[in-house]
Amino acid sequence: MPVTRLKLGKLKVVRRQLLQRYEHQPFVSCVAGLYGCQWRRYQRARAQPGECCCSKVECGSFGLLILTFCLSFVFLYFWSEAQNDYDDFDWFNFGFLGFWFPWSLVLLVVAATLFTYIALLLVLAICLLSEGQRLYLHWSHKAGIVVTLAFSVTATAVLSDLWSKEWKTLLLSLQVTAPFLHLAAVALMAILSWPIALHFFRMNKKVRQVAVLGLYLSVLFSLYLVPLGMYSPCIKEPGTLGPAPTLIGHRGAPMLAPENTVMSFEKAVEAGGEGLETDITISYDGVPFLMHDSTLRRTTNVAEVFPNRTHLDASMFTWAELQQLNAGDWFLSRDPFGTVSSLSEMDRYQAQNQSIPSLAQFLEVAARSGRLVLFDLRRPPYGHPYTQLYINTTLQVVRAHIKSSQVLWLPSEDRELVQAVDPELQQTSGGKASIQELADAHIIRLNLHYSTMSQQQISKYQSVNISTNLYVISQPWLYTLAWCAGAQSVTTNSIHILSNIDKPLFLMTPEQYNLMWILTDAVSAFFIIAVFIFHWWRERGLPFWSGSRQPHENGPYSKFRTELICVRWVPLHSDSSAGSLISLPLAFNQ
Repeated sequence: MPVTRLKLGKLKVVRRQLLQRYEHQPFVSCVAGLYGCQWRRYQRARAQPGECCCSKVECGSFGLLILTFCLSFVFLYFWSEAQNDYDDFDWFNFGFLGFWFPWSLVLLVVAATLFTYIALLLVLAICLLSEGQRLYLHWSHKAGIVVTLAFSVTATAVLSDLWSKEWKTLLLSLQVTAPFLHLAAVALMAILSWPIALHFFRMNKKVRQVAVLGLYLSVLFSLYLVPLGMYSPCIKEPGTLGPAPTLIGHRGAPMLAPENTVMSFEKAVEAGGEGLETDITISYDGVPFLMHDSTLRRTTNVAEVFPNRTHLDASMFTWAELQQLNAGDWFLSRDPFGTVSSLSEMDRYQAQNQSIPSLAQFLEVAARSGRLVLFDLRRPPYGHPYTQLYINTTLQVVRAHIKSSQVLWLPSEDRELVQAVDPELQQTSGGKASIQELADAHIIRLNLHYSTMSQQQISKYQSVNISTNLYVISQPWLYTLAWCAGAQSVTTNSIHILSNIDKPLFLMTPEQYNLMWILTDAVSAFFIIAVFIFHWWRERGLPFWSGSRQPHENGPYSKFRTELICVRWVPLHSDSSAGSLISLPLAFNQ
């Protein structure tokens, strides 16, 4: 039986494909090309009302993209907030690998690059969904997503195992950044309301509609309520902010000169430091000298002068042998903080000729400038002549070169004996304890790692005249947090930077924060409601203003009306064997 016409459904499909192939859509073409390498119009397909935005495989790819975005963001935020301890991380790797390399910066650049790549892919996907296009992710991008996910998970797991204390830094950072992260998250949800609303009203299954809208509103309302559980010491009443913490140079000013050298401590004094921190070791012949590490490999040229003794404990060298070493060349060649280029020629020359200083030389610098001194004392290993005498030897040098009231005595060994010998020393504890225990030990200052920062505990100790010093704080945001928490002093690598901060980077009253919170939620809610109303109105086919174009038959997704009268069919030839008439569409009437 000859066929003279096509079914209406097939006619719509043929006509839509022909028209869409030649429809000029430069924005969609560009986005689809970048996302799925679908640069030609006929390679793409529009998701029709009631259809899913993509196949099951592409749905899985899109879900994996969202998961990778979240995990890569967490790692990037985690590592960017860990900048305060990059120096420790790089030197840890130096001790493990035996050579210097700025691994921390490389890791940051890689994390930022991969996150940017994933974020761009997600933006492209959202743009395609907003245009009603079906998603198709190119295989190369799928491989990139898997690589980024593997990197984020592996790096997070390794750092969590080796450097777990940095998670405390992450939690501390939220006390400063949480208000701004909340603002950004709400803004992102407001932007996502456009594709969410668009696909919500085009779905023809109630279950899908409820699932999509329920998930979106759950996340949105959770974000709205996040500030209820938010805490920051920098949100406080006017007039309750205490004075800025005083600065103690950590091994001097290690960003401006080689650490634990006379030049470094002089630079710390010039930068405005009110205290100097160092580490003391006893030489084999009983001379206390400045050295942080157990060996001399990192900060001297011991490999050149004593090539067979590079792994020997620093205290097993005599003072005469130690004086043969250069303690500055490593700073210029490795540039651990990236600051060597900012030094003058005179400073570089001076740094190049630094030697290991004795405790006596260090104390003379502090005594001349009237600065406080804080030092950690390392006990010599077994077999050293001064294993049992290292405290008395150190105490004798201290009393001979500086006023005892300028010394924050940190070593905990034989504290009662030291207190009895010299009661003017400021007894300092490296750990927290009850107020009674601290009082019994005559402790007047605590020296705590910044990760233990607590406004409540600092206030409690301050109420009984026990001050708190936090170490090592080099980033301005951490200094801001310590200031708001009430810390009396901080030990820092960046004394020249923190000394120029005259007010906290983030400080708000509760009223100001509540106003910001309420306005953010109210404005975003108004915008989201307006977006949903707009899509509902557009799907209903109602004009928004007089003179607007007439609505399409099936909303915005069916750009062309399809009726039998729109097409003229012209017979081309007869197929006698099939007994049918072959016809093709000749023209379309709009």
